[in-house]
Amino acid sequence: MTTDDGVTLAAVEVGRGPALVCVHGFGGAKEDFADHLEVLGRSHRVIVFDHRGHGASDKPDRPEAYSKHRLVADTLAVADALGAERFRLLGHSMGGMVARRLVLDYPARVDALVLMDTAPGPVPGLDGALIELAAEVALTEGMDRLRAALDAHAPLGTPAHERLVATRPGYREFLDRKWAALSPVMWATMVRAIRDQDDELEAMAAIGVPTLVLVGEHDTPFLEASRAMAARIPGARLAVIRDAGHSPQFENPEAWRDAVEGFLACLPDPGARRR
Repeated sequence: MTTDDGVTLAAVEVGRGPALVCVHGFGGAKEDFADHLEVLGRSHRVIVFDHRGHGASDKPDRPEAYSKHRLVADTLAVADALGAERFRLLGHSMGGMVARRLVLDYPARVDALVLMDTAPGPVPGLDGALIELAAEVALTEGMDRLRAALDAHAPLGTPAHERLVATRPGYREFLDRKWAALSPVMWATMVRAIRDQDDELEAMAAIGVPTLVLVGEHDTPFLEASRAMAARIPGARLAVIRDAGHSPQFENPEAWRDAVEGFLACLPDPGARRR
């Protein structure tokens, strides 16, 4: 589908039932949820898509084409194109930041919310000057040079992630494909936007839909932020996934799926609200 500013987004829809829109994180792809589409699709119409600048979606070379508000608009555009007037929303990392802004700005569109390994504002503990340096490397020296620097620094690396890379056949190649598909303009623009965003923890008290906050137990930059969000959002549930880091859907998939499916199973039938 094509957005109002002419950017084509790649999306996949699987299953039947209430719509569940899953929003991937910074540097990710719609395939970040691929392992779970069949199971989630038994009870939901699951919608996944690639953000602009990622995966199979278009990659504008204009910095102004990228912002958190633009990604919110893209998420709504995908939902509209697939006829999902209201939906359950799951956001991972940067996708959780997009989901947070979407539910605050458009509360009538969202029936329930899952915030996964994300934060209410800038990522705790990340050095703003290093982020600026990384953005400049992406724009002036290229993504291969940037990846070498990031691999040495490993800001989100955990033993769970390293174990997955070492033991799951094809996973390293999957990461390579995702990285190769990234726009350097997107990377530089969005890493700065993530750094410079406002902290919206207090505003999250206005979230009025059932909410699950989910985080890997070893995802140190996001663990306390997740606890704070769960405490601030009225009635929110917190699930800490054991033996997992920043991507628990890969690192402990059974526990992740149990938490998500258990939360979704407790939600009221959206059809009853319309009757």
